[in-house]
Amino acid sequence: MTTAVPLMARIGIDVGGTFTDLVAAVPERGLVVHHKEPSMPADPSRAVADGLAAILAQAGLRPEEIGGITHGTTIGLNAIIQRRGARIALVVTEGYRDILEIGRSRMPSSFDLYAGKEEPLVPRDRIVEISARLGPGGVPVAEPDAPELDRVAARLRAIGADAAAVLVLHGYTDPDFEEGVAAGLRARLPELPLMASATVWPEVREYERALVACLNAYIQPLMRDYFGRLESRVRALGVPAPIFISASNGGSMSLRSAAERPIETVLSGPAAGVAAAARLGMGAIVTFDMGGTSSDIAVTVNGSPELATHTTVGGLPLIVPVVAVSAIGAGGGSVVRVDDQGVLKVGPESVGAEPGPVAYGRGGDRPAVTDCYLATGLIDPATFLGGRMRLDADAAGKSLADLATRLGSAGDGAAEEAAHRVASGALRVATAGMATELQKIMAQRGLDPRLFTLVPFGGAGPTHAAMLADEVGITHIVVPPTAATFCALGAAGADLRRDFARSLRRRLDPTSAARLADILGELSGQARAWLTEQSAAAAGSSLSYSADMRYSGQAYELRVALDPGRFEVAAISEAFHAEHERLYGFRDQHAPIELGTARLGVVGPVAELPSAAVRPGTGRPTPHGRRQVLLAGAWHAADVHLRTTLGVGDAFDGPAIVEQDDTTVVVPPGWSGDVDGAGNLHLHRKA
Repeated sequence: MTTAVPLMARIGIDVGGTFTDLVAAVPERGLVVHHKEPSMPADPSRAVADGLAAILAQAGLRPEEIGGITHGTTIGLNAIIQRRGARIALVVTEGYRDILEIGRSRMPSSFDLYAGKEEPLVPRDRIVEISARLGPGGVPVAEPDAPELDRVAARLRAIGADAAAVLVLHGYTDPDFEEGVAAGLRARLPELPLMASATVWPEVREYERALVACLNAYIQPLMRDYFGRLESRVRALGVPAPIFISASNGGSMSLRSAAERPIETVLSGPAAGVAAAARLGMGAIVTFDMGGTSSDIAVTVNGSPELATHTTVGGLPLIVPVVAVSAIGAGGGSVVRVDDQGVLKVGPESVGAEPGPVAYGRGGDRPAVTDCYLATGLIDPATFLGGRMRLDADAAGKSLADLATRLGSAGDGAAEEAAHRVASGALRVATAGMATELQKIMAQRGLDPRLFTLVPFGGAGPTHAAMLADEVGITHIVVPPTAATFCALGAAGADLRRDFARSLRRRLDPTSAARLADILGELSGQARAWLTEQSAAAAGSSLSYSADMRYSGQAYELRVALDPGRFEVAAISEAFHAEHERLYGFRDQHAPIELGTARLGVVGPVAELPSAAVRPGTGRPTPHGRRQVLLAGAWHAADVHLRTTLGVGDAFDGPAIVEQDDTTVVVPPGWSGDVDGAGNLHLHRKA
């Protein structure tokens, strides 16, 4: 008698403003199922629970057959942007009470003398000074005694904060010192969540490190409350599987780790999609995530998403590593308008999900990019979202014709033609703006977009991808099978990942190289201990080493990958010279090199996700229909294919439209399409 092998299905969840996307992947069955559940902004965990119950039924799974759930959320990000976090306090070294007020002493806008300054995250009356300080070499300059700790604790108690952070000057040089100060305050205030900045992120730059600690404290109570509700609802469904949270670096972490360090999850949504695209195995790719409000890109080289160590969240600098995602332009809901000078513009304002584009019929009266897709025939009003939502093409056309009147291009009895001209022009304006930003971003990284494959996802990404590719010279596009739920798929397959850092700020010599090796060794131990806490097997884990370096006198540092075990001066120097030469075209062999921050990344891989089962094709698929589409100012008769009827090996030429229940793929003239064994749709521009 044989015993059935238990299934280990993985569930990925991505909570959006309009829909909560879920993907169930069952490797043993080769099954991938996706589901969209209307979001509930008042309590996102309800939509997660309802969607989880629905996808279990859809996939034919029992609760005990789930091996893991990975959930991406924007709750922390929205709390920061809307300034709806906890009431927090900050404890700082004596004399640095104005650290958040002063910041970097930069104007919000160099061209606007009336631009208001960003409000500090912590008001000055909730910042408490303490007699604790380290020198730049890590030697204590001032240490708080018991009466000093009693005084600070009494002040924090009087403030009535929900959480607090501790920042000691030069705390990154000796995180244990700053943690000792925090521990002394915790002993006196056991009810107050309190974390040291060097424990959250021990990197140089006091202002940015203070913000990381404050932001972590700011969203921690909110996130812990949400995670508690989430776990309760999941367990109420009878699901015993561990719950993981998507991280901003493209990986994931346990629910407990996310509750302790929620700041590492604030940009998890876009990062999960980039991580999923990297697993397609397409080499050098540019991901293109076009949603309702904006379009985002990220670059992946050698199968690994590019990480940034500096980004901005809600107008505040954030220095923890995140997948380098850049906003490059309009989304499907971006408003098409005519400015005061009579020029056609697209965005940056969005109509949002409510009321949405004019074609949605929800009261919107301003045309958006989606209305332009409709007017040009790129999307069918009867098959939008698989036919579950019919669009009003006449209303979209009328709103665009009204814009034509403002542009002075509408003639008598030519309202429909005028609407077509405006829609086509708006799409070209949006594409030109995207292309300009994409080329600028690629040039800053020393990369040529023509050597990359474009991977579009999001509701509008596959619709606009070929237009963007034509503009920048990309000749290969790969559209995954479940493009509109791609971020949820990325969450389902996200590896466990965390990044560690420690700043040195020393000139490179044998002594500092040895110190770098010691620090990387300490970080390795922390990384392995973290993996153990996540209940992950360390056998399949991998570590990556890098350091921020610069030539002496330079204002900015380069992040340079280091070979494990080769931390001698010659190897470190050559790695930096080579990276500097790659980016800037030269090296300076005689200039001193300065070490900035040592960095280590740890990855604990999860099981590979299966590809969706795709039947063999006939080679030349029969079109489902045919319709007129307006592309680049000219009308074309395009074949219409259904994604569900395309099989492996099927190939066709543009102009063509491929419709699926969550998006529409546009294949312009001069392009061809074919389906690979995993169901990915490849578009190639003909020579």
